[in-house]
Amino acid sequence: MCAAKKTSKPAETIAENTTSKMLFNHLYEACNILRGPINQDEYKTYVIPLLFFKRISDTYDEETALAEAEYGEDVVDFDEDELHTFMIPDGCHWEDVRMTSENVGVAIVNAMISIERANPDTLGGLFTSFDDANWTDKNKLSDSRLKDLVEHMSKIKVGNQNYSADVMGDAYEYLIKKFADLSKKNAGEFYTPRTIVKLLVNILDPKAKETVYDPACGTGGMLIEAIRHMNYDRESFGRIYGQEKNLATSAIARMNLYLHGAQDFRVTQGDTLRSPNYMYRGELQTFDCVVANPPFGLKNWGADAFASDVYGRNIWGCPTDASADFAWIQHIVKSMDKKKGRAAFVISQGVLFHGNKEGEIRKEMVKSDKLEAIITLASGVFFGTTVSACIIVLNNNKTKAHQGRVLLVDASKIYTAQIAQNIMTEENIREVFELYLGYTDILDKSKVVAMVDIAENDYSLDVNDYIKRPDVAIVEPAFVRQEYMRAVEAVNTAENRLKELLIKEGLLNE
Repeated sequence: MCAAKKTSKPAETIAENTTSKMLFNHLYEACNILRGPINQDEYKTYVIPLLFFKRISDTYDEETALAEAEYGEDVVDFDEDELHTFMIPDGCHWEDVRMTSENVGVAIVNAMISIERANPDTLGGLFTSFDDANWTDKNKLSDSRLKDLVEHMSKIKVGNQNYSADVMGDAYEYLIKKFADLSKKNAGEFYTPRTIVKLLVNILDPKAKETVYDPACGTGGMLIEAIRHMNYDRESFGRIYGQEKNLATSAIARMNLYLHGAQDFRVTQGDTLRSPNYMYRGELQTFDCVVANPPFGLKNWGADAFASDVYGRNIWGCPTDASADFAWIQHIVKSMDKKKGRAAFVISQGVLFHGNKEGEIRKEMVKSDKLEAIITLASGVFFGTTVSACIIVLNNNKTKAHQGRVLLVDASKIYTAQIAQNIMTEENIREVFELYLGYTDILDKSKVVAMVDIAENDYSLDVNDYIKRPDVAIVEPAFVRQEYMRAVEAVNTAENRLKELLIKEGLLNE
């Protein structure tokens, strides 16, 4: 079910990282051709489906060449579906479009739609999900501009033999991130920083035979990381599931998985809170691992229907329409395998201490003893939002040592500051992961709290209520005042010296 037939995880190398960035640079250069008639927040609508069209055509050519090399003249005895991962109807190959000189937009649209129809089970709706693209509007995209765009994309081959799935996939992720940067208003929903994704998956530690589910999968980054974690093992095929509300984003997720070498997965479009797609014997399907970064504080999400939810997800109560955070949490809980299910997801820190209805639901969550750990993260590490987030870890099969207890980790100071945005590096997430694995008390960083102590604190999960902080030395006011005056004097001296130098060089009049 996949364009990339990769079954083993390649080693990451500096060369591969460099190649990924070079490939990304070439792909992003396509945006310069679109610049002017196309707004920058529309670039992804054109570049991403065009890239995938090229990828399918190049992979098709590779498979043809391999078959001819192996079978020679006998290749004519094979059916097309025996030789190819995807079918490309006559006249719908990339080179067919490349040879078109008039009505290029029509040729692109016809090729994409025909490829979808020829591969309904794997590619159905993949190109047409980008319904904002208007390839045939010559006032917006002239034939000459489209020809330039096609020729630019034709300069490189993007088949399986040209780049490993990781190189191709990483370049694609760079592209996704770039588009997210250009659309700050929804970047948080569009792209989750890879290191945080890696932290979530490391915590879950999915095994090859286990099922993995992301109910708000966005562009598929968490599912891809889970597959990487399982070393692309064949036993993971058919066990990867995702649902995404936005139609175009769900298509991007499918492309992302294909380009990363995933095989036999299910990613569907739909509103998870209103209408979950995965059912088994009349009930919500359950999974071994649930991983997610649902939209923070989603409003008007369907609280009225959730109050009498036909899927039984209101196990601890129904949140108001002001925020869906606890609706997501309860959906995740209901989606966990009853015996061995576990979950790790990102959510707003407000769920840890908000009162009223959310406080009542949080109380029931604590009492269920599914809560294994909470990790608070630094603010500003997610694109497009300053909301402070946390990771919640749930487990239906807690070890005896963890039962009746919750690990609280304060990782709000574990980050790397940058000019535009705080980030979490590989080193940062290793430190956080080790705190999680340690499951012990560490001054100013972590605390294992008994449920009885949480109950006595009115079921608040604010880490600041529990983690012991180092003693702060008391400084006498006279000393503070003395240091302040010394600092003021130093500033005045520096300013006077600067003024003297500027006057000396004739850059400032006295």
